[in-house]
Amino acid sequence: MIRTVHLTLPALLCSISTLSFAADETDTKSIEKITIEASPTANKEPVGTFDSPVSNLEYDPRVDLQSRNMAEAQADVTIRGGIFENTGFRVGSATLFDPQSGHYFAEIPIAPQMLTSPKVITGVDNALYGVNSSVGTVSFGWKPINTGGSVSLGAGNNDFNRQSLHGAVSLPLEGVNEWRVGVEGEFSHSQSDGSIDNGDHDFSRASTRVQLTGPQSQTDLFFGYQEKFFGWPNMYTPFNVNETEDLETRLVMLNHKQEYAADSEFEISAYYRKHNDHYVFSRENPSMFEAFHESEVKSLALSGRHARNDSFALNYSAQYIEDSIESTTLENNFTSRSYYKVSILPEYKVTLETNQSITMRLGATFDDTNRDDSDISLIGDVTWNTVTQDGTERALYLSYAQASQVAGYTAIGGSDSGGLFRSNYSLEREVTKNLELGLLFEQQNWVFNSALFYRQDENLTDWTYSLNSTSARFANPVDIDTSGVEFFATKHFDTAEVIASYTFLNKSEDYGVADIDASFYALNYPDHRLTLGAIWTPSDLLEFRIDNEWRKQHENTLRNGDDDALFTHLTLKITPHQFENFFITLAADNVWGESFEEIPGTPGRGEQYTLSATYSW
Repeated sequence: MIRTVHLTLPALLCSISTLSFAADETDTKSIEKITIEASPTANKEPVGTFDSPVSNLEYDPRVDLQSRNMAEAQADVTIRGGIFENTGFRVGSATLFDPQSGHYFAEIPIAPQMLTSPKVITGVDNALYGVNSSVGTVSFGWKPINTGGSVSLGAGNNDFNRQSLHGAVSLPLEGVNEWRVGVEGEFSHSQSDGSIDNGDHDFSRASTRVQLTGPQSQTDLFFGYQEKFFGWPNMYTPFNVNETEDLETRLVMLNHKQEYAADSEFEISAYYRKHNDHYVFSRENPSMFEAFHESEVKSLALSGRHARNDSFALNYSAQYIEDSIESTTLENNFTSRSYYKVSILPEYKVTLETNQSITMRLGATFDDTNRDDSDISLIGDVTWNTVTQDGTERALYLSYAQASQVAGYTAIGGSDSGGLFRSNYSLEREVTKNLELGLLFEQQNWVFNSALFYRQDENLTDWTYSLNSTSARFANPVDIDTSGVEFFATKHFDTAEVIASYTFLNKSEDYGVADIDASFYALNYPDHRLTLGAIWTPSDLLEFRIDNEWRKQHENTLRNGDDDALFTHLTLKITPHQFENFFITLAADNVWGESFEEIPGTPGRGEQYTLSATYSW
């Protein structure tokens, strides 16, 4: 038997490598495939609430997560110095979307147990698969359902408490060979007084799915509901008020993935998403200013790969999105929009020698809406792969990708002359051009990735601040040139794993006007950022996990306090031998008590400590 191990790289360059081990040379017809997922962080679960698809992304070297309260409350997920609206979230073949603002892209009521680990795609792959996300996409797939479950209870400082229940069953279909039907459900709740004053939260999520799997297919029907209330001082405005949000998100999704022939597959996704937001400017005086929004999104998406032979394949993707919004503050412009995107990327592979090959991809994407001009973008890359006899793999690539998107309703649909948030009706389609050179080394017990990139953003929508008008934020277009360097490495030992990364960013911006004194988002980025994580398992009883992040943030007029920060997330897992399938977890986040403002003018999170107990079956 030949066993093929597919290792998904937890790296800045997302790729898949294959290692083959001949266990039995007399039998080469039976092939067993084992998928191993490696995480770019040591910890996967948060300290201050139940886990969500964005949990612990703040320690992911590929992502800069700027949170209000905590990542699971309100998370602006940025990639490579972009802003929150440049980042998409993809499940299956479909990019999940919220028309009001990118602040709500991460409102995904799906239990992480149902999804694969997040894969961050940039450059050509983002242009191919992402929709209205010009810099990067956080992509998830649906996991096969396996019989089992868990129940977990947690408590901590700040009057924190958490409860989670997850269960799944998968059964074979009688009389149908290799077909199974599965059902999975989950419920989670947490609440706390908050790690700082007026930073309380009350979250609940319920999600379930039904799955049908066959020899070469998987179909999932998902239903999810999430309700979140949370508060935070200066959440969106720097006016020393205690703001609150009350959110409800509903998601229904149908997904089908089909494999056929050799190295060929397609995936179809359809979803309906409804999101309600009640924002209060001052919890002590709600009538001063509050806003209600209800957005609806319907979408149909297709992606796939068709391989004719070992040397030629066609990669493709298409998505249609239709949205609408009802709002008390976003009705001065249009309140509905349709989006269309089609991507084609032919791929040609040339084998140079037994252990070397060159893969070339060149294609284009088409973006359009019924409200904006369309755009055609060129995408392509060249990759030189080498695999040595000792199992070392090297990949050198050069890529160019162009992508485009349009601004959300908060930027184009509200008042342009009054209120806290000033829209701009003249905002045009944003265009991003990314040139990148990368190098990858991999062996069985270590991985090293590096990337050098240069990106031009034209007409990027940013939110700005002027000392001449301190009572509002303004949506303004900006042209920005961003250059960056990324390094990522992991090393496996007998009882430990070490994960390290470094990123450098530099920007040159042109707003075209003189009365802009600060940027809340586009110029909120780290000049230097280091992450260091480790997993140590000295025995079956104990497991230690630690994630560290140090950053030197670019200077910002609106930021109070220091521009540098050190965050640490520490977990101790105890698995007593006397109790089967039971473990206790001690966890701490922000153990150094950093008060760094991840978003200028918005207070940073405080310290959080929790104790939890989990039983699984």
